[in-house]
Amino acid sequence: MSKWNLIFDVDLCTGCQNCVLAVKDEYQGNSFAGYAAEMPRHGPNWFAIERRERGEFPVLDVVHRARCCQHCDNPPCGAAAPDGAVKKRDDGIVIIDPQLARGHKQIADACPFGAAHWNEAVALAQHWNFDAHLIDAGWPAPRPVQACPTGALRVVKLEDDEMQRLAAAQGLARTAGGESRGTRVYYRNLARFNRVFVAGTVVGQEGGLEACVANAEVRLIRESETIGTTTSDAFGDFRFDYLQPGNATWRIAVQARGYQMREVEFNREPSCWLGEIRLDPA
Repeated sequence: MSKWNLIFDVDLCTGCQNCVLAVKDEYQGNSFAGYAAEMPRHGPNWFAIERRERGEFPVLDVVHRARCCQHCDNPPCGAAAPDGAVKKRDDGIVIIDPQLARGHKQIADACPFGAAHWNEAVALAQHWNFDAHLIDAGWPAPRPVQACPTGALRVVKLEDDEMQRLAAAQGLARTAGGESRGTRVYYRNLARFNRVFVAGTVVGQEGGLEACVANAEVRLIRESETIGTTTSDAFGDFRFDYLQPGNATWRIAVQARGYQMREVEFNREPSCWLGEIRLDPA
């Protein structure tokens, strides 16, 4: 059977929060029998955009990631709930029943992704339910998707094998822990959010004047292993991205025609800018 999947593209999100506001507009002051009780005006967002700043001045990369219910095929909230309080529908959507789930805080506590929120005022675990009431009414996409101006959010309804082929073809990934849970929220370009970069600028002397060194060969070395090789651009800038985070001894080896090779060692946690790497004439 075809099932719903949400796809979020990190590269396309500007952090405008339209999706967040759309969900608030749908549920604050509104309840939908069998689907959702009213969303509190103050408290966690059921659909949120996380922001992360990578690097430091003058090399910064600001990225965003959607955080919401992952609509697991094996939902821990369902395992913690009494019979019928959490429903996993045939179309992939998870529903926390607004009546049967009342008084069962363990439903919210069981979510490993922090996407089920306890509403103390009504003693109810709540989440973003894929706007299931709208989907059932024939809407082609939930409100946050329709509100996104850049196309960072989209939905597809596919058979499981079709979805896996799409994920492989487009480089889609699940959030950490998602594979074992069978989550139905996929991320494109997720490495920009959860990995790190190292950058720098190669500078030399030409005709007695300081100059950017273009086309310098730059190698990134971790411990004794060369992780990658690149060349500096016309401004002398270089960058290695999508690196696994973790403390280790790193080295940058820079070599350019007419200059002596230089190595720079650093052991700080990326993402970082190494500053100007100055080369001496050969």
